[in-house]
Amino acid sequence: MINLKRAYDSASKDDGVRILVERLWPRGVKKGALRLDAWLKDVAPSTKLRQWFSHDPAKWTEFQRRYSAELDAKPEVLEPIVNAARRGRVTLVFSTHDAERNNAVALRTYLATKRETRRRG
Repeated sequence: MINLKRAYDSASKDDGVRILVERLWPRGVKKGALRLDAWLKDVAPSTKLRQWFSHDPAKWTEFQRRYSAELDAKPEVLEPIVNAARRGRVTLVFSTHDAERNNAVALRTYLATKRETRRRG
């Protein structure tokens, strides 16, 4: 199971393996204050894509498509998440204010789609 949580929300025992999926460290959060098991910068959208998206809701669908293409080009960066999810609960930690349209949401959807495709195949 893969859950999502903002970096500014408190960690809990129910989070399981906590993975930061941002290229940049969350603003205003001390490194010692954020309980993480991993920080996977390379799984985050490229700087170019992140800047293009700029959290514009009108660009959400296209952002997801472009981000999926980036992930398709480097599937190895997903292995730590996939392996952790096989063993139990994973929480993808993100720092954006928009909890509905961000890279962690897109990443969880991408992983669920890939898992479903493997099941069918």
